[in-house]
Amino acid sequence: MRPLDEVLAEVLSALEPLAPVALPIADALGTVLAEAVLATEDVPPFANTAMDGYAVRAADTSGADADAPKRLEVVGDLPAGHPPRDAVGPGQAVRIMTGAPIPEGADAIVPVERTERDCASAVLVLAPAAAGDHIRPAGGDASRGATVFARGEVLGPASIGVLASLARTSVLVHPRPRVAVISTGDELVEGGGPLAPGQIRDSNRPMLCELVRATGAIPVDLGIARDDEAALEALLLEAAAGCDAIITSGGVSVGDYDVVKAVLSRIADMHWMQIAIKPAKPFAFGLLGERNVPVFGLPGNPVSSWVSFELMARPALRQMAGDPNPHRPLVDAVAPDGLPRRTDGKIHFMRVV
Repeated sequence: MRPLDEVLAEVLSALEPLAPVALPIADALGTVLAEAVLATEDVPPFANTAMDGYAVRAADTSGADADAPKRLEVVGDLPAGHPPRDAVGPGQAVRIMTGAPIPEGADAIVPVERTERDCASAVLVLAPAAAGDHIRPAGGDASRGATVFARGEVLGPASIGVLASLARTSVLVHPRPRVAVISTGDELVEGGGPLAPGQIRDSNRPMLCELVRATGAIPVDLGIARDDEAALEALLLEAAAGCDAIITSGGVSVGDYDVVKAVLSRIADMHWMQIAIKPAKPFAFGLLGERNVPVFGLPGNPVSSWVSFELMARPALRQMAGDPNPHRPLVDAVAPDGLPRRTDGKIHFMRVV
């Protein structure tokens, strides 16, 4: 049996990230950047208020409180989306809405909650303001020329919003791998209806398709391959022509009927392994066709298939998607009870909550 770390290193060393493509930002969620993204302009482009309130000179509010408010003349009203028309002079204020540009002469915002309107042309300030209060400076989020995202970052929903704020309509990313998923075996059936003797329902393929999707790749469901060498070979070659990776389940254990092994051994450069883990000891990996499409041969047992995908196929697909950190984070935990096991030289993977 081979150590898990050795097998995983062998798999990852055989794979490269997919060639970058330009995608509209609306289609880029979850992809990995193949370029650094720089700000081409200041964000925000002008100093603006973070609060509804009054633009003031901070010095004019010194010492203000509820018992001794400062009375300021209101010389204008400034909604968001409009340029300032009125400057703020000594003893003056401009009514301002969130997002509006800071008028000339003002250096602070007094939130509306800290004021009382005295009359149509005056306001009472109930608390002092300091210079810069509630003002978002130009370039406060990103200054022109600054690196906003580094190459290798995974784009989340907030990232898409930031790209839009930078006026980016597209971005260079590594594409999501297209992954063919195939179940193998004459015993498999799908859908309803009674089972004939010896038949079982195919649960691996629906599960693996969703695991592929959850990994950020695109599953391509190629159905059930029967124990027919010519048909299986044609299906695998079809998968290699249109997909970036292939996942099969079944036919990799010692003693299995050898259709899967016979076909893949003939048309691909395959390695058939027994890994020192439980479950998911049998595993196969190889490269198929002129494009060297990776093939992951997973065991047919559903739990073993899941574990094998998680340990080998998932990090490989993340690496193909350009992720520089393709592994799951490791979390230390303490079990409330002992985990008895016999010494067998394997790493045992336990189900936990």
